[in-house]
Amino acid sequence: MSLISAPAFANVRDDGDDPAPKLGIGETLGIFVGIPILSFLIIAGLVMLPDIVKKKH
Repeated sequence: MSLISAPAFANVRDDGDDPAPKLGIGETLGIFVGIPILSFLIIAGLVMLPDIVKKKH
């Protein structure tokens, strides 16, 4: 029982356990704020496009 309750060796890095390099504030804001806002604007523009085209004629 004492072997089962021994602490895990979590400090040892495994093959797939290498953390990625840290993101800067600009990259973080670009990914988590900029991309969603840009995606929203593109989708909203595509939804409004047929109405804009009809009004011109």
